[in-house]
This record gives sequence, C-alpha cells and structure tokens, in this order.
Amino acid sequence: MPYYASFQELQKVLNSYYNQTGRRLQFQEAIARLRKQEKLLQASPAIVLPNPLEMRQGDFERFVDGLFFPVPPTLASVERVEEDAMFPFQRDVFIFRHPRLTRPEVHSHDFWEIECVMRGSCTLHFEEERHTLSEGAVCLVAPGSRHDVEITDDSNVCCIMLRRSTFEASFFSLLSRDDALSLFFRTNLKLDQDPNYLMFQAQGTAELERTLFYAFTECYRDDIYSNACCISHVNLLFAALLRSAGDSPQFYRYQAGSDFTQILHAIRHHYQTLTLTKLAEQFHYSKPHLCTLIKQNTGVSFTELIKQIRLSRATEYLMNTELPVFEIAEIVGYNSADHFARVFRGSFGCSPQEYRKTHMKSEERFIPFEIQVS
Repeated sequence: MPYYASFQELQKVLNSYYNQTGRRLQFQEAIARLRKQEKLLQASPAIVLPNPLEMRQGDFERFVDGLFFPVPPTLASVERVEEDAMFPFQRDVFIFRHPRLTRPEVHSHDFWEIECVMRGSCTLHFEEERHTLSEGAVCLVAPGSRHDVEITDDSNVCCIMLRRSTFEASFFSLLSRDDALSLFFRTNLKLDQDPNYLMFQAQGTAELERTLFYAFTECYRDDIYSNACCISHVNLLFAALLRSAGDSPQFYRYQAGSDFTQILHAIRHHYQTLTLTKLAEQFHYSKPHLCTLIKQNTGVSFTELIKQIRLSRATEYLMNTELPVFEIAEIVGYNSADHFARVFRGSFGCSPQEYRKTHMKSEERFIPFEIQVS
C-alpha cells in the first residue's frame, strides 16, 4: 500500500533534528521518523490550486509545502537508485523539492535528473567535484553520474526526474534539434556512458518558476491527461531555459564527434568576444586539443575562424545597412576602426568603404497601397 508525506512535514522533521542535535538526517531517516510519528497518509489529499495570475512572491513555495508526495517503497540507503523506486506508476516525469538540511549521500541512478535553483543556492556534489549553484542555475545530470545536492539554508531547489526508459518516446522532439539540450540528451542516452552534466545559468527565475508551477500541478494530479500535460510543461520549461540562459552552457564532459556543430554554434554566437580559453572552459577541453578539433572540422585555426566570421558579418552590415564603418567594426568585435580596415583590406583587397560602394544593395522604395497606373 503506498503512503504519502507532505513536503512541509518532511522539512519540519529535518529542521527539528538539526536544531536539537546540530546534525543532519538523510532523506530515508526523516521518512522513518514521519512513519513513527504516524504522519504518513494512505491517500494523497486533493490539490488546491492557486490562481497563477494572482500568484505573488512566495506563493509557489507555499503551494509546494501543501503537496503530498508518494513515499518510495524502498527506504534502505543505496548508492544506486532504480527509476521504478522513484517514479509513480505510469509516470514519465516526477518533480520533487529538495529537502533542506539533509546529510549528503553521493549516489547514482538510471534516470535523468534536472536541478533548478529557484531561490538562494546549493552545493552540487558531482563525482569528485563540488560546485556552488546560485539562483537561476539549472543543472542536467546524466544517468549513471554519482552526485547529490546539499542545501544548508532556506534556499528553494526543485528536482525534475525524467524516465530514461521512455525518454525517446516522451521527448522525441528534443533529440533532433541543434542546441545544447538536444546534444546533451543525444550523447548520454546510453546508460553506461561516462558521468556528465550540462549547466545553465538563467537570467532571472520568473518564467522558469511560472512554468515549473504548471509542471508541478500536473505531476501531482491523478487523471488520464496529467502525464502528457506534465511532459508538455517540461518541454516549455526547456524552451524558457534556452531563452533565458542564452548559448553558454557548461559541460562536465563534452564529446564532439559528429556533434562538433555545438562548438561551432558557440563560436558563431559569441565570435565578438570569444577567446580560446573561454571556449575550452565551456566544453571542458584543453586548449591544444580544442585547437586540433577546430582544425580537423573547419580546416582553419581558431583565430582564422573568428576572423572569417567577423568579416562575413561585417560584409552583411556593409551591404545591407548604412551604419558607419567604425560602428560596424565595434559590432563585429574589433577594438578600432583602423585595425578593422587593415584586416578587411588584407582579405578583400579594398577598404570597407570601397566594398560598400561596390556591393551596396539598392532596392526600390516600397510605398504601401501604391496604385500602379498602366
């Protein structure tokens, strides 16, 4: 028979134990105390949904406090967690708020996990590393990676779990796009892959919180539509993340192979200020190895590739706008118009002004509703 515990009661147990002893319980130990106190329910109470249009700061966390989550049937402390032990029956997505003041226990599992820091910060234990995740951080952890999340204050961190066994069917569209999320999922679908994560830093959490609220509500509903709706809201969450975080994710381990396009994508979007050092840090490569990859896949060096992209963008501005040359130089990443002009002449054999005069597009002026008289 399944049992249910509320997020609020779970946190009360953890807080009380820490205040009394100065030590922290593990999740399973806190659940055992709730069972002993007879605070586990045999059925989940009905969800009272707030009006999202009227939600104010703090309403989301209060809403989660009132939710009851299914207690995993196996409470023994294990280093490897199977998805059937965590996911409710016939659910492809399960969303959970990380309890605070738990004792960290590094573990791995066979499903995807997405950590979303909605307020405050937390510590991510990953393999032999530790990372501080600040507000707005979203970290995707691949199956098989040893990790845990530690929260020592009142920060709010939510965890989205996605079944690996049904991932391709449920999130098929994610596997065919040309972005960091798609690359991460494509290259980590096999269970026995090396440990990996993908880290984003969103600019603000308002849109993420709103979308996560809808996903939470569907996750804890129980009807024939809720699973499909939850999948849709998680897809919307990914879209909101990509919009908010831009194109600078951090990989723990990046496998280029046939997906070198993601490195090229980063270069094309940040060519104005990108350095080899920044690019190497982003994809966790040494600079010599990254130089080799770029040369193998493009036929030119990193410096030459940046120059080609800058000049290509510059010619577009020269042909299609009336911007002054010094502004175009600044837009494409050159510190001075003189330097830009020297590089431009070296590649095209003429000055930017001469190039514009030769290639400037002349289009007839469009007059709305003009009557053509024959």
